[in-house]
Amino acid sequence: MSEAPKERKIAAPPINVETQKFWDAAAEGKLLIKKCTDCGEPHFYPRDICPFCFSDKTEWVEASGKGVVYTYSVMRRAPVPYAIGYVTLAEGPTIMSNIVDCDLNSIKCGQSVKLVFKPSDGGPPVPMFTPA
Repeated sequence: MSEAPKERKIAAPPINVETQKFWDAAAEGKLLIKKCTDCGEPHFYPRDICPFCFSDKTEWVEASGKGVVYTYSVMRRAPVPYAIGYVTLAEGPTIMSNIVDCDLNSIKCGQSVKLVFKPSDGGPPVPMFTPA
């Protein structure tokens, strides 16, 4: 049975000083991640302190928007069924997001995906992923 998912309402994300630049870039259709200039490790969720070496020397870098599904779950009991999952970006970090614009039954671990932005309810667009 094929499911053609409907659009569901996405809540506006909370924005703070550490994430403002991330959401500003999202409004321009760009996905930013942080990279530590001391140890070289990229990381996500955006924060000023590197979670690997605890350095405060981090910088914003634009991600390619390419990734693979690490794992996922389909929420079928929601008013509008949807898929949420972890996507490992080509740059290394893994990001939790929705997998959209596809047959929910066709999603597979290891599947290539690409970045899309979906509007939120009164806030900036939210990065999500669709099969590549």
